[in-house]
Formats: sequence, structure tokens, C-alpha cells
Amino acid sequence: MPKEVQAGTILMSQWPVPFDFESEPYSGQWSVVEGLDSIALDRKIRAAGANFFFIASQVKAMFLGAPRAEKIKNALTRILGKVSEQHYNSVEVTGIVSKHFWGLPYVVISAHPRHLQGTCYLDGAEARRSLAAGQNCKSPSRTLRQISRENGAAIPSVAD
Repeated sequence: MPKEVQAGTILMSQWPVPFDFESEPYSGQWSVVEGLDSIALDRKIRAAGANFFFIASQVKAMFLGAPRAEKIKNALTRILGKVSEQHYNSVEVTGIVSKHFWGLPYVVISAHPRHLQGTCYLDGAEARRSLAAGQNCKSPSRTLRQISRENGAAIPSVAD
């Protein structure tokens, strides 16, 4: 049975090594962050000297019928595919809304891409693509370790 996803759930694809957050595999390379909401996760990332960008463009998917875990997972898989094309490394589910049109039930799932990186300026699509492919770039974990050492910050764990 798929993990239950609700509004506020964060999914990550390229999880940086220094962050010791609990996660559970969800779909393919994507995993669900457990025990932290987006605000707490953002605080811990910023404490390590990295940035967790919120992308304003909303991504939506819908399906007919009642909101069951399997249907939600299929719709989220479509959303994750769209976000992967843009080379962002995380997604925040912002809404799961059940509606009716002429007696026909349907569900709309909305999400916003998020991106975890070490610099304070969001990289362009080409830089994110090369980072995802590992071409001529440092791995995110190495970048975050260097930044935290330079800033004198310790990489936080979930227990903090």
C-alpha cells in the first residue's frame, strides 16, 4: 500500500548526504521526508548554510473518482515527472481537493517545485541539469559540506 500523502508533504529526489532527515521511498528516485514540515525543513537547511527555494509556479494533476492512495500516487507520479523535466530536486504538495462536476467526483492535486542548493541564487535550468547528471559539478553533498564548514555551522540532524 502506498504511503499516505497530504498537503504539506515534501518529496525529495537527490537527497544530499549530510542531511540526516528520515525519509521513506515513494516513487522511483523520489522519497517522502518524514517528521518535518516545510518550515522546519527550511530552518534546518538554512542553519547548514544552504537554501531551499520555493518555486511559485504551481503544478497540478487531476483524476476522476474518490481520493484513494493509489490514485493519489499515480497523479503525484505525473507531477513528479513534470518537476523532473525542470530539474528541481524536491516538491511540496500544497493541496489535495475533492470536487464534483455534475455529480461526477474528481480530485485535484496541486504542488510547488522546491530546490535545495548551496548558493543563494537559484541556478538556471542548464546548471540544474548538469548537477542532476553529475557533469562538471560538485555533488550537492560536497557543496553543502563546504558551505557549512566555511560558515562554521554544523550539519543538523533530525534530533536537533
